[in-house]
Amino acid sequence: MSPDPTAAVADAFDKLPETARATALALRDLIYEVAAQTPEAGPVEETLRWGQPAYITPKTKSGSTLRVGATKAGEAAIFAHCGTRIISTYAATFPDMDRIEGNRAVIFADVDAIAPDRLRLLIRHGLTYHLSDR
Repeated sequence: MSPDPTAAVADAFDKLPETARATALALRDLIYEVAAQTPEAGPVEETLRWGQPAYITPKTKSGSTLRVGATKAGEAAIFAHCGTRIISTYAATFPDMDRIEGNRAVIFADVDAIAPDRLRLLIRHGLTYHLSDR
């Protein structure tokens, strides 16, 4: 179960285009679900980065920031730092199965476009990204 967001994070979700909000909230829930199943990541903290809800692992520093937001076209997306291999690894593992924006995002037209089983792998990789580099 996802915790209640802070007022600032709730406001960021409220500012998303209506068409993207439900999908973004579903992505948030999935991040917390994966975090609960990934003890090596430690506790996940929800904050804002670039005005978007962001998920970090401050205690273990095991992960790279994952963000949830909307594209300029108003579609929901999960974003990873473009200097990481998080999105490129996901795209190579599941070629042509999702809408990928470069090395920074997976884009979702709506909630039904989320494939939880695939996306869990991306989220787990993001939450433990620095562990594989040690």
